[in-house]
Amino acid sequence: AGNGYFLQSTAEGFGYDVNQYADLAFSANAMPVFGYGCAVFMQSDIVNFQRQGWRAEEILAGLAAVLPKNVFLYVASIPNLAALGSRFVLQGGTQNNLAVVKAEVDFIRNSFRAAGRQPEIIVHEHCGESGAIGAAQESLRLWRNGQMTTFVGLDAVRKIEYRTTRNEATRCNFCKNNCLRTFIDIRTEPVKNFVPIQKVTKVPLMHGEQRLIIATCEKGTVEDLEEMKEIKSGLDHIRDQHPNFVDVASKEVFRPTNVKKVADQIPSRAWTKMAKERIALMQNRGKLRIGIPRVLNIYTYAPLFNGYFESLGVQPENIVYSDYTSSELYRAGASRGAIDPCFPAKIGISHVYNLIQEKHRKKPLNVIFFPMYDVLHSPLVKLTGSNACPTVTATPETVKAAFTKENDVFAEHNVKYINPVLNFADRKLFAYQMLQAWQGVLGLSQEENDRAIESGFNALKDYETSIRRRARAVIDQLEHEDRIGIVMLGRPYHHDPGLNHEILDEFQKLGYPIFSQNTLPLDEDLLDRLFGEEVRAGVISSPLDIGDAWKNSYSCSTNHKVWAAKFTARHPNLVALEISSFKCGHDAPIYGVIEGIIEQSGTPYFCFKDLDENKPSGSIKIRVETIDYFLRRYREEVIRKRQAQEDIEAQLAALEAELRNQKNQPETSLFTQTVEQIGQGIAAD
Repeated sequence: AGNGYFLQSTAEGFGYDVNQYADLAFSANAMPVFGYGCAVFMQSDIVNFQRQGWRAEEILAGLAAVLPKNVFLYVASIPNLAALGSRFVLQGGTQNNLAVVKAEVDFIRNSFRAAGRQPEIIVHEHCGESGAIGAAQESLRLWRNGQMTTFVGLDAVRKIEYRTTRNEATRCNFCKNNCLRTFIDIRTEPVKNFVPIQKVTKVPLMHGEQRLIIATCEKGTVEDLEEMKEIKSGLDHIRDQHPNFVDVASKEVFRPTNVKKVADQIPSRAWTKMAKERIALMQNRGKLRIGIPRVLNIYTYAPLFNGYFESLGVQPENIVYSDYTSSELYRAGASRGAIDPCFPAKIGISHVYNLIQEKHRKKPLNVIFFPMYDVLHSPLVKLTGSNACPTVTATPETVKAAFTKENDVFAEHNVKYINPVLNFADRKLFAYQMLQAWQGVLGLSQEENDRAIESGFNALKDYETSIRRRARAVIDQLEHEDRIGIVMLGRPYHHDPGLNHEILDEFQKLGYPIFSQNTLPLDEDLLDRLFGEEVRAGVISSPLDIGDAWKNSYSCSTNHKVWAAKFTARHPNLVALEISSFKCGHDAPIYGVIEGIIEQSGTPYFCFKDLDENKPSGSIKIRVETIDYFLRRYREEVIRKRQAQEDIEAQLAALEAELRNQKNQPETSLFTQTVEQIGQGIAAD
């Protein structure tokens, strides 16, 4: 994480060698209290503390004291160290700094106070080289498993020479991002005469050189268009073989539903003003353009709204969603301001801005529809409630205020803003709420509104059934092939690639199918296999009951997240990846619950928490690679255990056959002998 280097550079900035750090820190009689987190903010704190009169040794002591919090709370996000075990090995060159070691020991011991036991803390004998030792051991393991090394050898490494190029000639033009790349041209033998290689490149590559391209995506790692096409073809093949249902859902959920029209016939004549107005509104449905922000729970309910509007005669192409979240979209509309720390809610303003300034400008919209989600539908049973997050519920109203506080932007653009409170769990109430919201725009009768509501819910059911059916097929394939799939434990809006930072795409490229809590199958046979024993034992009333794990079941998305964690923990081919946005008040109380459910079963658990508008691509890739390495080892262990189980079952079958054939031998003694043999086999495995 760079903590050691940060301490070293700070000491050198004060004019001290890093070897003097511990003595200086221990000489301080007091120290300032640093907040843990980003090094940029800590550097700012250093400047502020200097202005306040803190001396160098006191600042160094404060930095050493906060380092364990940076490591365990900020980087690793592990507040409960006792859950990891009781033996801690401190490794890395930073452990040569005794001030840091003391701070870590104190922090770890304090974490165990509530546990009522003492941790064993060991400083690695060769702490500076321990990482290299581990890498060497792993290389040896891979070699023993039949893999060959591509390492050029230490002699060749000593002769390495290189040159770097980063300018307009290295810019990638394979997509609209036009990212700047770094070319590193390496040679292991000195070359007297540089002779360019005949290669498609703007930066000449010489004979004897090997080029490494540092790029932000796979397509940027090559220069030739044909090579890029090959890479893209390979990625497309991986996506087909290992579906990412988070990405699939984020696209399919917004597709037209092509439902049957259920609208009333337009009356041929009218005698009253109200009837004439209704006829005009009904005739206008085919031309009405409705803009909907692509945020929050629309990632669940878009099929319902699409089906509702289409069944009433609104053309599918006139149901217009804002663009997917991106840093550009967020910055374009963020100037109106939002003090809410919840990024998924904060981007509501930017999405409405996108509808007005982009979609409306190209082809005028008549309505912007941003419903206030109150109570949501859920397949789970015995819940306290199924409410939406209060922040999510109120977001459309805060967005409305942002665009009408000083001047009414909607009126200026001749756009009507509709944001009704909706209860999806009570269909009769939902129908009434939609009728009240849209009667004056669509000229609805109660009867056709009820029919449209039914069409909308049927469209939602068809979408959910379709994606869950495909997810089941992939899970069955994982079981058959002994492979691993990843379940994203998040909220509906984490289907938005701009909110999940496309972390799931990185795992998909490595060959892992991706599921989400909204796409897990609900087939009875599968649920019985995973939860049947608990139901029959009376632990839970149904496979869809979370009462054993979470009593405060009033938040719909929280309930679904807990249930998905239970599903993942019970399936041998699934692992959990929890995703949470910055300062999520509904996720915070269940962090420990989710982790406990997963780890109690021995299922691997990983998390990306506190996601916001910043996308730290570098650290994300490092974590993805680390998780991938662990999962490959985990899969090897899963296969080994399955093979061992099959061997035991084969031995059982053979011994049973032998037992049946040896009729002359007393049955009891044979059975005892058989059990002893099986027991010895299990002990050996």
